[in-house]
Amino acid sequence: MSTDKAHINNFIIQIINHDLALGKHTYIHTRFAPEPNGYLHIGHAKSIYLNFSIANFYNGQCNLRFDDTNPVKENIEFIEAIKNDILWLGFKWSGQIHYSSDYFDQLYEYAKELIVNGLAYVDYLSYDKIREYRGTLTQPGTNSPYRDRSVEENLTLFEKMRCGEFTEGSACLRAKIDMKSPFIVMRDPVLYRIKYNSHHRTGTKWCIYPMYDFTHCICDAIEGITHSLCTLEFQDNRRLYDWILDNISIDNHPRQYEFSRLNIEYTIMSKRKLNILVNNNIVEGWDDPRMPTIAGLRNRGYTAASIREFCRRIGVTKQDHNIEIAALEACLREELNESTPRTMAVINPIKIIINNLPVGYHEKIVMPNHPNKTDMGTRQVTFSSEIYIDCSDFKEHNTNKQYKRLVLGQKVRLRHAYVITAESLVKNKQGDITVVYCSYDPDTLNKVPKKSDSNKVIGVIHWVSAIDGIKSEFRLYDSIFTLPNINKIDNLMLALNKQSLIIRHGIVEASILNLVHNNDKLYRYQFEREGYFCTDNYYLNKCIPVFHRIMKLK
Repeated sequence: MSTDKAHINNFIIQIINHDLALGKHTYIHTRFAPEPNGYLHIGHAKSIYLNFSIANFYNGQCNLRFDDTNPVKENIEFIEAIKNDILWLGFKWSGQIHYSSDYFDQLYEYAKELIVNGLAYVDYLSYDKIREYRGTLTQPGTNSPYRDRSVEENLTLFEKMRCGEFTEGSACLRAKIDMKSPFIVMRDPVLYRIKYNSHHRTGTKWCIYPMYDFTHCICDAIEGITHSLCTLEFQDNRRLYDWILDNISIDNHPRQYEFSRLNIEYTIMSKRKLNILVNNNIVEGWDDPRMPTIAGLRNRGYTAASIREFCRRIGVTKQDHNIEIAALEACLREELNESTPRTMAVINPIKIIINNLPVGYHEKIVMPNHPNKTDMGTRQVTFSSEIYIDCSDFKEHNTNKQYKRLVLGQKVRLRHAYVITAESLVKNKQGDITVVYCSYDPDTLNKVPKKSDSNKVIGVIHWVSAIDGIKSEFRLYDSIFTLPNINKIDNLMLALNKQSLIIRHGIVEASILNLVHNNDKLYRYQFEREGYFCTDNYYLNKCIPVFHRIMKLK
């Protein structure tokens, strides 16, 4: 993809330019290092965009490195999904894919080096006790009773940890820093823990696994990363990042820089919390179109270009704030408004029978595929003696002057077709309207009737022929949550939107089968007056076409 110059004014670009000007670096090397414990979400898209586009801008490199240090939560499915998401977004990593597990042997040796230097020790405290001894934001921590073991004893115990001579949770390796530090992250953090789980790449070779804070700074150094970019919640961790690199014999010392994470209204940006939705069957999987995952947005009908544009617009700062969901939708709406063909679909159908046409009558009407783009061509749509309109477009009686649709005794225009007048109706035993009988004016095809009170047309509505309209399913998506700042809620279940998915069965015009589709095999349309819709392979098991609503019209 072409180099994006969106970052030229942000503070990270200023830092990089300063480093290059001083000769601190002669090239730029970034990395995107996700943990493969879930699908990537829109927040990760911001980090992907930042890291890869910076590398592109400076003709540098950007590594993809999987932080695979926790075999309990990681698997191949997530790795493949992450790779697909990055490629779909339009980026390509430099060289081969890297894994933290590539460096397990080196990490182990660096941990031993800290022990030899008296800067790490094996602790027998339980995780609960470690948390208790760590203190609070206002109270300093307390030294572990095992903190002063000798170097020889710690080396022996660490080797026993590696050889599986301890039960899980009974021992860990901790850094020896400062239990009275004002920064909790520096109060003897855990560097290694025991986990008896097979690793997706190393199998059962290891039963001890390094922690993220110990791992990622060393991996950055080994790979020659120049600027390690992460979100603000890791700001305090930078002290540990630097401490580790300062106290091991490694030449390269990358610098960590933090930027604000992405927060969007009505959306959670936590793989752990998204996993709750998946495990509790609130959604149909990580790629459910309601999910804020990149795969979910892709199935919803979002384009890679619209997500990149969103990331460009929100920029890079150090200030956390909640972005309106409309900002994301606007990026896609602008693209779809220009690129999607128009067609008609009736989601809540009610039948119209035209009295002054013979039974079975039909004709072809030529309609534009886009109101402003003649190069998108035209289509032929069947007009017949029986059609469907949306039930919301008809009222038996009207007391609302703002209602500009079909009412008994009044006229409306059928989109790109004729003017009709509602004359009578039929109701079922429940009192629901089942059929509306109308007449049409044959002289009004794309023409305005002669002006008079009796010929006044109050509005335009969409429609579909009952002869060849295609029965379809419409999945109407909305936000999963009812509250804009969902991150402040402890119990997600209390804020679930019970109307996040509504399924309707209606009719779509037959000409949709002949429209030219996009190259990415996602078929996107604007159903006039209804919104932007998309269909793909997500519901191939259905016997009828399935369309999911990407978003409403503005």
